[in-house]
Amino acid sequence: MKREGERTNMEKLQSIEQFEQLKNEERTMFMFSADWCPDCRVIEPFLPALEADYPEYEFIYVDRDDFIDVCQQLDVFGIPSFIAFHNGEEVGRFVSKDRKTKEEIEAFINGLDA
Repeated sequence: MKREGERTNMEKLQSIEQFEQLKNEERTMFMFSADWCPDCRVIEPFLPALEADYPEYEFIYVDRDDFIDVCQQLDVFGIPSFIAFHNGEEVGRFVSKDRKTKEEIEAFINGLDA
């Protein structure tokens, strides 16, 4: 279900149940975003390359507006933000209201315990 203008093939979260299932898988990276977020649009062009560079992670797009409860549960107050889970455990988060560069996101992923 791609929305007009989306460039990434990242799977979109469909339900709270799916979130609970995905976070318990081996390696899942949730990207919190929203259509109206200008800083989120800035990182869109390099998301396909990011996904390709880190095939060990399943990248999941979480629309902040559709899943505000998940955002509150995880203390995600700024977007774009990334939270990594390994087998049900949160292993890292890059959560802030600041614009993020490809290099900062790569440094975050590289710093996670594999």
